Amino acid sequence: MARIAGVDLPPRKRAEIALTHIYGIGRARALAILARAGVEAGKKVKDWSEEEANHIRQVIEEQGGVEGDLRKEISMNIKRLIEIGSYRGLRHRRNLPVRGQRSHTNARTRKGPRRGTVANKKKASAKT
Repeated sequence: MARIAGVDLPPRKRAEIALTHIYGIGRARALAILARAGVEAGKKVKDWSEEEANHIRQVIEEQGGVEGDLRKEISMNIKRLIEIGSYRGLRHRRNLPVRGQRSHTNARTRKGPRRGTVANKKKASAKT
């Protein structure tokens, strides 16, 4: 089993798909990494030799920006926005959509389940 950037890659998947299990690597970047390392994109991870796995590791290390480093950089960017008090920082702090989406009736994924206070008031007034 190949372990790259602290992630165990699934052995039965093709190389281009398996690399996407690493945070920060999508399909396009995976194909570019494999081309640069000289590994076929359709080759399964279990069929990699140690030399091929090492080539891929080296290419990923050269490019940087995966897993822990990338997560840390993103969280630091968000903290910076919150500290300087920007509009985007305020939206992050309040757990609301950041990129200008409508939030009056939608954004349930970001805002969480509806609070049923209005529905409870109607039921209470109907009983009396």
